[in-house]
Amino acid sequence: MGHDHAHAPVTAAGGQRRQLLFVLVLTLAVMSVEIVGGLVSGSLALLADAGHMATDAAAVALALGAVALAQRPARGRRTFGWQRVEILAAVANGLLLLLVAGYVLAEAVARIGEPPAIESGLMLVVATVGLVVNLVSLAVLHRGRADSLNVRGAYLEVLADAFGSVAVIVAAVVILTTGWTPADIVASAVIGVLVVPRAWRLLREALDVLLEAAPKGVDLDDVRAHMLGVDGVVGVHDLHAWTITSGLPVLSAHVVVTDAAMADGHAGRVLDTLCECLGQHFDMEHCTFQLETPAHAGHEAPVHD
Repeated sequence: MGHDHAHAPVTAAGGQRRQLLFVLVLTLAVMSVEIVGGLVSGSLALLADAGHMATDAAAVALALGAVALAQRPARGRRTFGWQRVEILAAVANGLLLLLVAGYVLAEAVARIGEPPAIESGLMLVVATVGLVVNLVSLAVLHRGRADSLNVRGAYLEVLADAFGSVAVIVAAVVILTTGWTPADIVASAVIGVLVVPRAWRLLREALDVLLEAAPKGVDLDDVRAHMLGVDGVVGVHDLHAWTITSGLPVLSAHVVVTDAAMADGHAGRVLDTLCECLGQHFDMEHCTFQLETPAHAGHEAPVHD
């Protein structure tokens, strides 16, 4: 007997689509300005901050993509639709971020002892514009961050970039007032170091999803204990929990129940109780269970605990 207690994915970010799109356009525009400003002024810190803003754009684009993909119906062989594409994009984003951070850090090391001439005035203006845009983006995303993990992720990306812009502004002021151009190298190195842990965390989380690891914060021993606490359940095996895409954890299990619980009218009660238990305690609403009697165990192939 199987039971699929599923709901269509509900994304709170759907209500934030316009805000996300607005922030994405702003971020891409300022990123382009920073690239040009960095090349013209000779500031590596501005180029590093542009790379940092690229991470913001990628995060916002992923949030928008997740909203669009989650609304596509599952068809044919793609029984979960296109939702896993978000995770593949996250892997690509993480790898790109590591390359950007590696380039920035390598270039910063190469400039030690031979810092180029820097137009600190242009550097200061561009960095200030970047900070202002970051603050506007934070204001736009502030309300939605409490309702959506996608929006919250984009909010944190923009917040981190705001600190990067502050680092560039400080470096520009130091160069402008003291002429100490190595401040640009220090600022770029700081930004590069900020990117590395974020890129690694993103890559690790995406790979965990692709490897179908248990969702973060879900202890399968705890899940099993809750399931065994349901009246009529005497065993649980082949218990699996994984994530399809951000915000969509799923679970499947073979559940051994007493003969009395399998009697007419009782099996449905056991299933409803299991789904209610996992939905309330673990926020896992997409569950599939196979109910079995104790006598059925001898007919099964070797199983996982």
